[in-house]
Amino acid sequence: MRVVDLMTADVITVSPETPIKAAARLMVRNKVSGLPVCDEDSCVVGIITEADFLRLEVAREEALHPQPVERVDEVMHRSVLTIGPEATVGEAARVMVVNDVNRLPVTDADGKSLGIISRLDVVAAFTRPDEIIEDEINEDLLRRVLFVDPDDITVAVTNGVATFSGEIGTRNEARLLAELARRLDGVMKVESNLTWRLDDVD
Repeated sequence: MRVVDLMTADVITVSPETPIKAAARLMVRNKVSGLPVCDEDSCVVGIITEADFLRLEVAREEALHPQPVERVDEVMHRSVLTIGPEATVGEAARVMVVNDVNRLPVTDADGKSLGIISRLDVVAAFTRPDEIIEDEINEDLLRRVLFVDPDDITVAVTNGVATFSGEIGTRNEARLLAELARRLDGVMKVESNLTWRLDDVD
């Protein structure tokens, strides 16, 4: 599954000149924890999150003479991580974990905003219904990738565990099917009981 399949396309953005209070209202009203900051060409130039507001409040409390902060560009993160729409969900998850961020703006090759993907969106990939996963294994992996008639193999998916039984052409095909199935979003485990007509593994 790709980022474009899970991202929120109708994303709320602000500009660097947006007043801080207006950005805060947008976040509260729309129940989001971060907003991409885009310039007049819709290119992502930063991001502002609820953590930035927390830091701002702490700084105001601790400063003897706090400086007024009025615009988004005074507190936003300018070094913002982005990801492309064709990246896999696994790649997005890796970037989030390694960099400890909760969301990634999705941009095209020119840096223009296409949407946003969050940790919650990645978690949603694990909730894919078993019947959808089963159909993907039968139609995409067996029929289109391995050119195997799905009627020849019994595929069952229960709570994310994919089980295969029956006879397939070669041992390599059996191994490849198991490997490809493990990479599907929502598959937690693969149990293969396949036999094969030809052992083509040395």
